[in-house]
Amino acid sequence: QMQLVESGGGLVQAGGSLRLSCAASGRTFSSYAMGWFRQAPGKEREFVAVINWSGRSTNYADSVKGRFTISRDNAKNTVYLQMNSLKPEDTAVYYCNSHPKPVGSWGQGTQVTVSS
Repeated sequence: QMQLVESGGGLVQAGGSLRLSCAASGRTFSSYAMGWFRQAPGKEREFVAVINWSGRSTNYADSVKGRFTISRDNAKNTVYLQMNSLKPEDTAVYYCNSHPKPVGSWGQGTQVTVSS
């Protein structure tokens, strides 16, 4: 089972950028498509982006398309989320896990707060 640790969140003004990282333990990381998800206060966790095992295919939620970029480094067992042109509605706790079926233990996530 994969253990996942997210990092890189913080407080940023609208229009700013952040780069999130998700470090995974275990030798099977490169076998899985990996996704980023987020959960805002009072809302359910939602899909943000996914990248296939090789990194050659990606897909995004409509709300972040054109602003966020997902990437991965299988040698480092790490998946990234570059977030540009951030909006207050991007404020949430961000998580990573395999996609579509989460096989890792959900980490604590990393808080992203975007001020207007």
